[in-house]
Amino acid sequence: MLPKLFRKTPLAWFQVTREKTRLLVAIAGIAFADILMFVQLGFKDALFDSAAVPYQTLQSDLFIVNPQFETLFSTKTFSRERLLQAAAVDGVDSISWLYIAIAQWRNPTTRTSRPILVFGTDPASQAFKLPEVNQHLSDLQQLNQVLFDQAGRPEFGDIATLLKTTSPLQTEVNDNLVRVTGVFTLGASFSADGNVITSDSTFLRIFRDRQPEDIDVGLIKLKPTADIKQVQAALKASLPNDVLVMTLPEFATREKDYWANATPIGFIFGLGTIVGFIVGVVIVYQILYSDVSDHLPEYATLKAMGYGNFYFVGILIQEALLLAVLGFFPGAILSTGLYALAQGATMLPIAMTIERATNVFILTVVMCVGSGVIAMRKLQSADPADIF
Repeated sequence: MLPKLFRKTPLAWFQVTREKTRLLVAIAGIAFADILMFVQLGFKDALFDSAAVPYQTLQSDLFIVNPQFETLFSTKTFSRERLLQAAAVDGVDSISWLYIAIAQWRNPTTRTSRPILVFGTDPASQAFKLPEVNQHLSDLQQLNQVLFDQAGRPEFGDIATLLKTTSPLQTEVNDNLVRVTGVFTLGASFSADGNVITSDSTFLRIFRDRQPEDIDVGLIKLKPTADIKQVQAALKASLPNDVLVMTLPEFATREKDYWANATPIGFIFGLGTIVGFIVGVVIVYQILYSDVSDHLPEYATLKAMGYGNFYFVGILIQEALLLAVLGFFPGAILSTGLYALAQGATMLPIAMTIERATNVFILTVVMCVGSGVIAMRKLQSADPADIF
């Protein structure tokens, strides 16, 4: 079937390239539609990727949270007693915990304040996989010491550079004087422009309304020989229903589901992709419809000679595929540049991926071929006797 679409005479190519201005307009229109889809899908993926990054850095096999937990940006606490009960379950090697809350960070240079996400952890245990954090755990045992995320937004200050020239580097978090001991790399997200890690004691000093027994995330490390599913089932059976026990994939998925379903952001990005697709359909339809209208006498002549509708469908599909390819590559190249600009401006992990490029290319082909099929209706209804 497909070989019949590609005749020895490249009629589709001649039709597409005959009018250079129309071709350039078509390429620009398709590239614009592709850019819309690339940008929307890119930011949507950046949303999910940045939301999952903090979870990947946690040094834990299982996690205990409040059943109402949805996102790290706004956690629900539970009693540390549940974590202590979990420590008695067979297969559990050690436990730790995290306090999480939003504080006001004061830029040590400009003295302006900006919200930042603060993690409080027991410095006697390694709650994070980040080497930059673990090498400063002994420093965090001292009160009022913090580690700063150097991958956060620049509005927090160039802390990494200041540390090289100023020691100790002091600033304020929630109007409490703290010292920056070192930096680590985590990155901004849609929920937080930056991050700070400190000890649980310092955290409770920064957030004076928090109770020591009310923790946000319980971290459970298992023995090397323990089966994670069996221990998870045992924990669920032994602990009350006021906590959830989750694996790392389940924990990260809960965050992604929050941004995809519980906020309008995920819907907006999906709607933007649909709008880009519709814009492309309209543009390609107008180009192909105009081509059919301008060459209707020629098509009618071929129709009178005995060529059937399948032949004309093949010509239009070939034109649509050519336009899809010619329009996709400029759109992909421009989108890659826009990703670089967006990443520099927002500090979000947005970059071109093979998977996303493939998905947009498929959408482009569907968009162009669908437009060709719609435009074909005018040609199929044309009667050679009426035209001549």
